[in-house]
Amino acid sequence: MSGSDIVELTGPPFFEFGEKVKLKKHIRNDGTFPNREVGDILARKGDEGYIRSIGTFLQQFYIYAVYIPETGVTVGCKFREIESLDYDDSPDEEPVKTENPS
Repeated sequence: MSGSDIVELTGPPFFEFGEKVKLKKHIRNDGTFPNREVGDILARKGDEGYIRSIGTFLQQFYIYAVYIPETGVTVGCKFREIESLDYDDSPDEEPVKTENPS
């Protein structure tokens, strides 16, 4: 299953506002973080932070704004890039696979 087959927005966000999370991978600048070069590491695997807000991307994915108090940086993360430190984060349901319209 490719990432383009997942539609997370058919259900509620997996994480909650204020929830403590840990990064599962390095987060690099994709060009949307100001005053930093594309490819710069913004946050590192293992960094801990809190969900500050929840948005969407491409009407398909939730994007979680994670504030890292240690560095003062807020980064956008997808579901697969973070894990909860407050709750058992094994999902009750997997995101729904849909057909891509051509």
